[in-house]
Amino acid sequence: MAVTHPLWTAFALVLVIEGLLPFAAPGIWREAFRRMTTLSDGQLRFIGLASIAAGVLSLVLVHA
Repeated sequence: MAVTHPLWTAFALVLVIEGLLPFAAPGIWREAFRRMTTLSDGQLRFIGLASIAAGVLSLVLVHA
């Protein structure tokens, strides 16, 4: 069995998690995506920054 790099594992998990909502509830996902297209660049950047911060905090807590 090949040894995988943790980065590839993380990337694969991101794809799985990102695919859960469109698979399980496509109507909700479509509406959420439609609403996101109406947000300003600043609002989208804030959401991105909050996601990054939550991810970094999660990594710190898991590896502490």
